[in-house]
Amino acid sequence: MKNQNIYKILSIREWDEAQKLGYVTTDLDKKDGFIHFSNANQLAASLDLYFSDHEEVILLLPNMKKIASNLKYELTDSDSKRKGFFGHLYGDFMVEDIKKSWKIKRGAFKLPQSILLEAEFV
Repeated sequence: MKNQNIYKILSIREWDEAQKLGYVTTDLDKKDGFIHFSNANQLAASLDLYFSDHEEVILLLPNMKKIASNLKYELTDSDSKRKGFFGHLYGDFMVEDIKKSWKIKRGAFKLPQSILLEAEFV
């Protein structure tokens, strides 16, 4: 897990705010006390669960070396429908710590949520 890339998904509004503030923040991250990330296997389900009402989002790849000291991989809560370890950043995720960003648009094909969640176990 430690050498694996992780990604942050933001709404366009959250991305605009991050660029103004100089750091990434979301309501969910504030509530939970850490910055949520998904690995490549978890991205499709994260998009489906949390961004289904967005036509486009921003996908961020952090510079893993810059965030490594505050990054923990933690198992999801037992009451969560998702299972597995997710990257959680305990500290600020600065815009300057972003290695690459993409604007992604909703695609034409949609897999059922149960299949997206199954993909996380591969």
